[in-house]
Amino acid sequence: MRIGPHSIAPRVILAPMAGVTDKPFRVLCKRLGAGLCVSEMTTSDPRFWTTAKSRHRMDHAGEPAPISVQIAGTVPRVMAEAARYNVDHGAQIVDINMGCPAKKVCNAWAGSALMREPELVAQILEAVVAAVDVPVTLKIRTGWDHDQRNAPLIARIAEQSGIAALAVHGRTRDQQYTGVAEYDTIAAIKAQLSIPVIANGDIDSPRKAAFVLAHTGCDAVMVGRAAQGRPWIFGEIAHFLEHGEERAPPSLAQVREILLGHLEHLHAFYGEVSGVRIARKHLGWYAKDRPENAAFRAVVNRAESAEQQLRLTRDYFDALVAGVVPELPAAA
Repeated sequence: MRIGPHSIAPRVILAPMAGVTDKPFRVLCKRLGAGLCVSEMTTSDPRFWTTAKSRHRMDHAGEPAPISVQIAGTVPRVMAEAARYNVDHGAQIVDINMGCPAKKVCNAWAGSALMREPELVAQILEAVVAAVDVPVTLKIRTGWDHDQRNAPLIARIAEQSGIAALAVHGRTRDQQYTGVAEYDTIAAIKAQLSIPVIANGDIDSPRKAAFVLAHTGCDAVMVGRAAQGRPWIFGEIAHFLEHGEERAPPSLAQVREILLGHLEHLHAFYGEVSGVRIARKHLGWYAKDRPENAAFRAVVNRAESAEQQLRLTRDYFDALVAGVVPELPAAA
């Protein structure tokens, strides 16, 4: 699969997720097998580009190529300027968000709310494509709600506007993340386009990824929530697609090293105070299928320093690796 000049291999992609797909997580997922990692959504409003949040979201120093940055907004001219700004700051692919179902985004008529305005969609896409010399991609849903499933129309507009690849989450906006992804709709969109199409929604295992690729005819799959606390899923999917067999899951010792490295990167990237806080959700995801996970989260979430957080995590997994019940203190 190619997006412009970039070869995407393996053909499994980390979906953009606000508050999740920051640089430490993208770097980790790329190292563990993702062919492409899309950044969390960045605002197109230049008033917020100098905030700490935006500076972190636009930091791509040392990030493996190709670097894909997602932008969100509603004004074609402003979106075009945001695309140029992000390319100047390292973006090699610009992704446009028309798939986010979050209320605060849709209330501003951004994200998936834009699908209700096909003419505005065309104006935004054409403006962004004309503004930059890198490939522009688009992420959409199947529509706004059950009665407004207009993804095929938006897909045609995208191709005509010069979009290099299209990612489709197989749900309408009003479904949020409930129900079942509509792979038939994604297959119909793929059949009508000549640009690469990426299938997204409920892809949570290597076998599911292979099924979705076969059923939809898509060029790649995109994994979102299933990667939370399980970043090695990309390597597992890639292995299955190449060899037709499932790879053994990582050992507890391997999970320990992955997690500790992730925590250290978060602490270094955000600074100790913010890094410790942001790491808590990742710790919960890593531990969700582990024994004593509730007790572990209750203790580790009270850690106020990087050293405490790392020590508690290290001790917890050391006990699991040794085959003993972790001894968790009453307080961090």
